[in-house]
Amino acid sequence: MVLCFVAASTFWLLNALNKSYSTQTTYPVRFVYDKNRLIPIKPLPEEVSINVTGKGWKLLRKTLRLEVQPAEIYIRNLPRNNYLLGSALRPALVNSLDGLELNFVVTDTIYFNFDAKVTERFPLGLDPSRPLTDNQHVVIGPVRVSPDSITFTGPASLIDSLPNPFLLRLPEQQGALVESSEISVPIEYDYESLIQADVEEAEVAVTVKALAQDERQVAPDLINVPEGVRLSVRPPLTMVRYQVLQDSLPLLNRSGLKVVLDYSKLNPQDSTIKPVLVQKPRGTRNILMWPDRFKVVEQQPAPPQQPGPQQQK
Repeated sequence: MVLCFVAASTFWLLNALNKSYSTQTTYPVRFVYDKNRLIPIKPLPEEVSINVTGKGWKLLRKTLRLEVQPAEIYIRNLPRNNYLLGSALRPALVNSLDGLELNFVVTDTIYFNFDAKVTERFPLGLDPSRPLTDNQHVVIGPVRVSPDSITFTGPASLIDSLPNPFLLRLPEQQGALVESSEISVPIEYDYESLIQADVEEAEVAVTVKALAQDERQVAPDLINVPEGVRLSVRPPLTMVRYQVLQDSLPLLNRSGLKVVLDYSKLNPQDSTIKPVLVQKPRGTRNILMWPDRFKVVEQQPAPPQQPGPQQQK
């Protein structure tokens, strides 16, 4: 009985597959374009929905994707529109449907997004917005980046959005530098799946030296004082605090500091003048002065002395 059932089922299936049917199914499509000139920004559609008529054998083979030739859609130049109507796919589908008759294309529209493929070279640099050291150290000389440039290949619109020059940032775990270092910095950017770079990381070489803090009291000089006016300054001295390279501190000329008070810039409301540092020793940096304003008081001339009794005679 089992053998009879199997034989009957086989004959029924073979007979059914020899008949013609109309059905809705999906069919693969393939975009053909010059990969040296164009690049898709979004994944391309891989199939469309169609209604066909054909023998059961043909429909079964198409359903199982056995020896199915995808319908080819040719993109010869950068398209003006990013879509194709289903009716425009009919010629490509008819040429690929071996043994099947295309009734109509069910998919109304397929969408795609192509862009011109370009290659551009960008200079590499280090992001200046992030400090490399703490306030007790300083970077000496230029930061060296190797290689000094990077080449990107990808969609023109996305590459145009990259910063030029392309700035690197040291890894967060690196922290502040307290000595000269060579650091490997990975090349990170958006759209890495669409844009290719010719290098994956760069070597950043930084020369770092320690700073020493020093200070000196300086008597400010009054300038632009009208003739005949006698002034006194309070306080009489200003404290100048600065930093210098630690190995240069013994050679520092501390007498090279000069602070002036410009009387023409006197604030009449409180009779104060802001000090200005007009001269400093070479190599000093991060200079602070205290106080930030000086009180200027005009001295009255002494009254004439009255003649004594002897002088009156």
